[in-house]
Amino acid sequence: MQFEQPYGSRRSPVLGDNVVATSQPLAAQAGLDALTAGGNAVDAALAAAIALTVVEPTGNGLGSDAFAIVHDGEGLHGLNASGRSPAAWMPERFSGYEAMPLSGWESVTTPGAVSAWVALSERFGALPFPRLFERAIAYAEGGFPVSPVIATLWANGAREMREQPGFADALMPGGQPPRAGERFTNPDQARTLQRIAASRGEDFYHGDLAERIAAAAANNGAALNAHDLAAHRCDWCGTVSLPYGGVRAHEIPPNGQGIAALIALGILEHTELREIGPDSVAGLHLQIEAMKLALADAYAHVADPDHMTVTSAALLDPAYLESRAALIDRDRAGDPGHGTPQPGGTVYLSAADASGRMVSFIQSNYLGFGSGVVVPGTGILMQGRAGGFTLEPGHPNRVGPAKRPFHTIIPGFITTGDGAPLTSYGVMGGPIQAQGHVQMVIRMVDFDQNPQTACDAPRWRVLAERRVAVEEALPESVRSGLADLGHELKVEAPEAAFGFGGAQVVHRLDGGYVAGSDPRKDGQAVVY
Repeated sequence: MQFEQPYGSRRSPVLGDNVVATSQPLAAQAGLDALTAGGNAVDAALAAAIALTVVEPTGNGLGSDAFAIVHDGEGLHGLNASGRSPAAWMPERFSGYEAMPLSGWESVTTPGAVSAWVALSERFGALPFPRLFERAIAYAEGGFPVSPVIATLWANGAREMREQPGFADALMPGGQPPRAGERFTNPDQARTLQRIAASRGEDFYHGDLAERIAAAAANNGAALNAHDLAAHRCDWCGTVSLPYGGVRAHEIPPNGQGIAALIALGILEHTELREIGPDSVAGLHLQIEAMKLALADAYAHVADPDHMTVTSAALLDPAYLESRAALIDRDRAGDPGHGTPQPGGTVYLSAADASGRMVSFIQSNYLGFGSGVVVPGTGILMQGRAGGFTLEPGHPNRVGPAKRPFHTIIPGFITTGDGAPLTSYGVMGGPIQAQGHVQMVIRMVDFDQNPQTACDAPRWRVLAERRVAVEEALPESVRSGLADLGHELKVEAPEAAFGFGGAQVVHRLDGGYVAGSDPRKDGQAVVY
């Protein structure tokens, strides 16, 4: 592995025997606290994830969904804790809409994150469940200084969400979003966290908290009810995977978009990318074109697996991927007709311990503050994941009853050829996620870049048709070369670059781990 930092990083790779990498420093410290208290990587990931609902409400909350990939030292396990739509949701409910709502109660599906915490703790955790909540409760009760990137996102989100039920009361003290450095407290959320901890999540799906969620929904004319909450379950789903460059890349199966990353990687295996480099005009052109083809497939076919008409195995068939690779024109940007996804709002974290356990974990509201709805008196900020459905008749992802929507959030994982854990990684941020996974894998696997270098490198993001967003840090000569090939570039300045997401990466070495944390976020990798 190369430890040079060619992209002018302000950060160095972090090395140690136990590690937590998150997008917010206080959450990273919560994870480290769990490790030093005798917990394992799963405990650390959960303590960090629970803390993130307090310190980074711009990306997640108690009403989020979640996914995880865990290597317990013996094998790999995938968890899908995304929620389903209310059982009363028939397509006709949205007949007056041009697209699915992206905010308000009509964008809310049953939240799954709490069920993920319970399931992971029960199966893999070493610490008592309530112990995982101590730092989060302290941050909510005693307050914390808001970090700079999150303050910016908070202000942006508040302009959009301030009129949603409960939002201003819970998240705009004095009628304004907190600024960077201001202390924010959330006593309602502290009390809710205590109830979840004491009941091992039961109160959220079957008790008083469930009743309060259902009552708030009913008061606003929403269909979500106590039966929907009680019916929720998370599923141990394993992973879908693909051999790539001598390792194996893993993603959670649909309803998530992770398979798009695998499709793109499978297409790139049939190109000359490794011979021409990741930052060249020709190399970026191949990556972008492969990603367009992969997204076209994902938007056409990915849905709740109970409703898909094309299997994951068919999408990852080597002969099919080779045929897709043959569609790439080396001399011209193409337009395979993929859709236009929305921006994102998510938190991703990674953790590993000295015993060999590694965790890739992601939880999300969607679109920043999700639905913008906060259940009165609870601090429960509800996700807006119904925005992932389509209204198109006949589409496998068409909105319907008790159905999981297309999900943008995806944890990533790499194992060695013989199945040993190697890299736990993710790139939060809506449509950048599958695209970010591809860019990270290429850099780490094909070009031996260390996790921090892979985090620092300039990113691109496919938009629609031939339009591609690129970061300002991409050299002008490369931008000009891509434009000559027909790519219509949108150059985004650093302050507008939240659309390029935030990566956290932990990679196993022969004697410990090396980690990186994205400079586009407030977070850090911490070790001991």
